[in-house]
Amino acid sequence: MTSEHNGPGRADATGRAAAPGDGGPGDGGPVDAATEDFVAHRNLLFTVAYEMLGSAADAEDVLQETWLRWAGVDLATVRDRRAYLVRITTRQALNRLRTLGRRKESYVGSWLPEPLLTTPDVAEDVELADSVSMAMMLVLETLAPVERAVFVLREVFDLGYDEIAEAVEKSPAAVRQIAHRARAHVAARRPRGEVTATESRQALAAFQRAVETGDLQGLLDVLSPDVVLLGDGGGIKQAVLRPIIGADKVARLMLGGLVKLDMEMRMDPALVNGHPALVVRLDGELDTVVAVRFDEGRITGLYAVRNPEKLSHMREEAALSR
Repeated sequence: MTSEHNGPGRADATGRAAAPGDGGPGDGGPVDAATEDFVAHRNLLFTVAYEMLGSAADAEDVLQETWLRWAGVDLATVRDRRAYLVRITTRQALNRLRTLGRRKESYVGSWLPEPLLTTPDVAEDVELADSVSMAMMLVLETLAPVERAVFVLREVFDLGYDEIAEAVEKSPAAVRQIAHRARAHVAARRPRGEVTATESRQALAAFQRAVETGDLQGLLDVLSPDVVLLGDGGGIKQAVLRPIIGADKVARLMLGGLVKLDMEMRMDPALVNGHPALVVRLDGELDTVVAVRFDEGRITGLYAVRNPEKLSHMREEAALSR
């Protein structure tokens, strides 16, 4: 999609937005102010859209739609430009979320969020990192669209109930009830214990060593007895079509797959969605991103994204903010 207003073109997850075009309405007064505001809040808007959709590509499309609407707004009538932009983004994301729901119904195998290569500052913001973790994004998938929007805007971005009510077109009283219900739903499903970044890195390093050396017992030691492995190949790459549950099954499946592998494999640590993860390359080519969920010192969730259409944002760091 291209902008008809010569404003920022398709924004990407790296934090860049295209400059206004030459010779069009993007080169004069009000639109310049609109562009300045949009670019200033672009990382925030991308983060809102991504947390609601779990897809960087769809979040970028939402930002494009947000720009097209924002460029036509009379800024003199806008009291709080940040809030107004968040409202537009939320409404566009809600529209797209309903479309995504229908798309996921026909998805081949498990649907996992699109992983993002993130900067160290995202990991340092504990609340932001928690909200975009693969585990939390999967929890958010279990919420209804409006519940997800309300939860994200309230719990992650700390918007007031009145602001959220305008964004989701509900009354403040209804938003309070939705927020309470969504909060309880998420609390029952989020990771059970606090795990430090150091503990996560150590557990992931132990997991990596066990996989690379074919150490079955070492792998069992780091996996929780009820660990769940989810794979997303999108029908393009081979992946488990259903969740694999249990440390023994998961460990033997992973090590058995490596025995059959006739390509050179390399695993590299990376910060993905604000948390330590592993990037797998086969014969030097990016193949899989393995994100993990930790509970009480052990790995309870393994999320292997192989769908190449979901790996395009692993080549540059994404700029997220709140």
